[in-house]
Amino acid sequence: MLFPADSLWNTDISSVPVDPNSAAVINFIGSGIGVHPDFGAGQFQGSTIGIPYLIVGAQQPPVTINFTAFGGESDPGPMPVPVTAPIEGYPNPGTGDRHVLVLDNSSCFLYELYSSFVSGNAWNASSAAVWDLLSNEQRPYTWTSADAAGLPIFPGLARYDEVAAGKISHALRFTLLQSRAAFVLPATHWAANASNSTAAPMGMRMRLKSSFDVSGYSAANQVILNALKKYGMIMADNGSNMYLSGAPDDRWDNNDLHNLGNLTASDFEVLLMNPIYTQANIPQGAAPVINRFTASSLSVTAGTQVTLNWDSPTASYFIVSPQVGAVRGTSVVVAPAQSTTYTLGATNQFGRITATVNITVQ
Repeated sequence: MLFPADSLWNTDISSVPVDPNSAAVINFIGSGIGVHPDFGAGQFQGSTIGIPYLIVGAQQPPVTINFTAFGGESDPGPMPVPVTAPIEGYPNPGTGDRHVLVLDNSSCFLYELYSSFVSGNAWNASSAAVWDLLSNEQRPYTWTSADAAGLPIFPGLARYDEVAAGKISHALRFTLLQSRAAFVLPATHWAANASNSTAAPMGMRMRLKSSFDVSGYSAANQVILNALKKYGMIMADNGSNMYLSGAPDDRWDNNDLHNLGNLTASDFEVLLMNPIYTQANIPQGAAPVINRFTASSLSVTAGTQVTLNWDSPTASYFIVSPQVGAVRGTSVVVAPAQSTTYTLGATNQFGRITATVNITVQ
């Protein structure tokens, strides 16, 4: 399971009340709009179908991430994202979102990049986010991620192995053509392209109606449909209407997946959205305070181990750069080969603060 059991991604929403504006929102989307599984086997117009991911371990070294657009709302590198990681749409990523998703199963951190391009031994990306899969971390309010809603992508993908095992235990990601300047948790960011009050806010969750008869569908599709009844689907980005996200896999049966197109928006209901955050009521609070960021030694010979220590009790997660990346706890050991200024970034739901310490290599 990704994230703790009480994560909003993993919550059973089968009995959550329907939003009073559900019918109006569905009508705005288009009640007859069909579901489209935006994943499958093989290629379409030279590109794989879906959003790929890569699993790495402790042997993967950190890689530099250079930001080209949303660096101020991104988690700094380095990140264990090899330059050979598949880009969405591979082998011909084209000009789409070009997401890159990497799961480090040795540390349980998830790394996601948007608009990603390889640059030598590094990445150029519009944005990037680190997700601690052992906590219910959220992005700071109003910050984006690799997804417009400020959400992680990987936890919302339909993955073949889950379907083959007979159970999806989390919400799924989907897109809509239009959204307004608002979000509901777990989203933290909007990318408004509509002003209509019935347009969806980012993070809106829709649930397949309990009365929908799944018996006429294949066993594989029933797994997806039952997940949509129990966990729903979360609106994560502007895109084609009712496009359901998944990972490419040559074991998918594209003809069978196509049968999911028989579902329309009218087969769903919008779950209660309370509160809906807009510019008028975005939660306010204090960014973390770093009380201390020190090194066990400030002058060493090359390769000597040095322990960096810090105290920042209100932070949700930490990133140390260069060389280190995302870490848990309040210390990390480094071994600088040359004089290095280390930066600690401490982040919570209200922002990020940084502190530096310089180690001189003699």
